[in-house]
Amino acid sequence: MSSKIPRPVWLLGWASLFTDAGTEMIYPLLPMYLSRVLGASAMSLGIIEGVAEGINSLLKVVSGYWSDRARRKPIVIAGYALSSLARPLIGLTKSWPQVLLIRAMDRTGKGIRGAPRDAMLAEFATPATRGRIFGFHRAMDHTGAIVGPLLATAILYFAPEQYRLVFGLTIIPGAIAVWLLFLVPEKAVATEGSPSASAKATADRSVSPARLPGRFWAFLGVLVVFSLGNSADAFLLLRLSDALGGITYVPLLWAGIHVVKASLSTWGGGLSDRLGRKKVIVIGWTIYAVVYLGFASSPGPVALICWFLLYGTYFGFAEGAEKALIADLTPRGRQGTAFGYYNAAIGIGALVASVAFGFLYERFGPGVAFGTGSALAGLAAVLLLALPTDAKMVDSDA
Repeated sequence: MSSKIPRPVWLLGWASLFTDAGTEMIYPLLPMYLSRVLGASAMSLGIIEGVAEGINSLLKVVSGYWSDRARRKPIVIAGYALSSLARPLIGLTKSWPQVLLIRAMDRTGKGIRGAPRDAMLAEFATPATRGRIFGFHRAMDHTGAIVGPLLATAILYFAPEQYRLVFGLTIIPGAIAVWLLFLVPEKAVATEGSPSASAKATADRSVSPARLPGRFWAFLGVLVVFSLGNSADAFLLLRLSDALGGITYVPLLWAGIHVVKASLSTWGGGLSDRLGRKKVIVIGWTIYAVVYLGFASSPGPVALICWFLLYGTYFGFAEGAEKALIADLTPRGRQGTAFGYYNAAIGIGALVASVAFGFLYERFGPGVAFGTGSALAGLAAVLLLALPTDAKMVDSDA
């Protein structure tokens, strides 16, 4: 079986790269913008990120279900376009509730596009290449997250403190991403190489789909446990900026962690094709638990920077493997719905985790907040080891 990445996957990857470049021009600056420019608290940051990600993930259920019964490509384009139009508006905000509203719009776009796009990626893959393709897509996404902070740093170097200018310029990569999506074919003809394969995919989505299997729901339950400890990365950036005494080098560190993510994601996804999804996910979740424990106990900036860069390896192991496992456990005609539920589980956990993390951070300090996240990630890894998720996979090509 060829491991070549199909052209439509490359196009979807480039679209994600440009979109994430725009997003990550903003994200590492947001904690300081909220606290120093708008006067918002850590609790406000938790509410913003939790609500935004909650909306994002709940919408993925709706869009995923819808995409199993309609054309996926227009839904994906609409989602990318909404996010690209919303992001620059942060530069016009005067208070944190306005940022909340715009972040919610941005994440609404992500919620609309996420599950249908993942289902499209699954259609361009085979059971033997799912991990590699999902890992590759995450690598392109993370590459955009390298470019974005570097662009933000360059702009701020020539225009110090001009956060609003940085936010406004995100319209450019967003527009490029939407244009690229129009070049992506609707169906996975290129993967199988025959019109009959495309017709089969269309027919599978036109009949009454099979139920999602019990192992899918079991994995989702464990994922919720992990997600309850997976708070917004903005808190890691806040902890780093406090330790470093300012925001100057935070965008560079944010770019650095995405170098780690981009370097490992394709390899980590491919590793799950060979070693097994569950083993690779458990490795990733264990790394997450160790990193959060490090953030809970390390006061110095040098140690925190090391833990932060190690944090990037968690994504390399877990992200592609998780999505490939969802595709493994799901019949073809239900993949959009399955990815919707998958992202909803992550988002509901992120909503609770971010709000709770903000409360713990303010009331008891970062040690308690990060320690709680570490404990939940460790518990989830142990629970996943007990599940037979890798024992039998659903062959969506059958």
